[in-house]
Amino acid sequence: MTASFAPPVIDRSDALGECLQRQGYAVVGAAQVAELAGVSLAELGSWQAQWDGLPPDLYLRDGGRYRRRRHSSFVVNGDAVTQVAHRPHWQPVEYNALHGGMQRHFEPMLGAMVGHPAWQKLLVWLGQVSSGLKGAQPWYAEAHQFRIDTTDGIGRPTPEGAHRDGVDLVAVFMVDRQGVKGGETRVFEAAGPNGQRFTLSEPWSVLLLDDSRVIHESTPIQPLTQGGHRDTLVVTLRSGGFQDEGL
Repeated sequence: MTASFAPPVIDRSDALGECLQRQGYAVVGAAQVAELAGVSLAELGSWQAQWDGLPPDLYLRDGGRYRRRRHSSFVVNGDAVTQVAHRPHWQPVEYNALHGGMQRHFEPMLGAMVGHPAWQKLLVWLGQVSSGLKGAQPWYAEAHQFRIDTTDGIGRPTPEGAHRDGVDLVAVFMVDRQGVKGGETRVFEAAGPNGQRFTLSEPWSVLLLDDSRVIHESTPIQPLTQGGHRDTLVVTLRSGGFQDEGL
C-alpha cells in the first residue's frame, strides 16, 4: 500500500493570507471555501454532474486518452466578473515543455455553471486572494474543468511534470475522486529545498499556489474500480493580460 498523507488544511479561514505569504501555498477546506467565497456547499456540489460530460482532450502529446476538459476565460475586476470571447489556451514552452507553444482549442464551459451567481462569487473571492498577494488590480482568469480517468490503465493529471504556470495565482479545486489510487499532490519551493506531499480528497477543498514561488505536480492515478477518475477545477489568475502567443 502507498502511504497517503493528509493535506495541511489551514486551521482558520482568516489564516489564509498569512499562510500564502509565509510559504507560497495553502490548502483550504470545503467549508472554509464556502465561507470565504460566500457560497453554499450545495451550490458548489450542484455542478459536479457537469464533469460527466466533458469532451476529450485531443492535444495530449503522449498519445493518451485519459484527459477530458473544458476551458473558459474571464476578467475579474473587484466585484465584477466578465466572461471574454472564447479563446484558445496557450502557454509558452518555458512553462509547459510538453504542450507549450501551440494554440489548444477546447470547448467552453457551460452556461449553467459560469452563469450561476455562485460562480461569480467564487471568481471574485479568488481575485481578492490574488490582490492580497500582489495588490488590487484586474485579474485575467482561465478556468479549466478536468477529468483524469483510467481508460488507459493510468491517468496523468500533470503529464508535463512538476511545473509553474506563468501566472500569479493557481487554484486547484478537488471536485470528485472515485475508484482510484495515486493522484498525490506535490508542492516544492521554486528557489529552495523544501517541499510537501499530500492527497486532496475532500470535494471543493482547494490548493492555492503563489505561482512565482512554488512548483507543483500531481502523480499519476491507477484504477481501483472500473470507471475510476479524478475531477478537478483549475483556475489561474494573471495580472496584465492573458498568456497569448507573441506577448
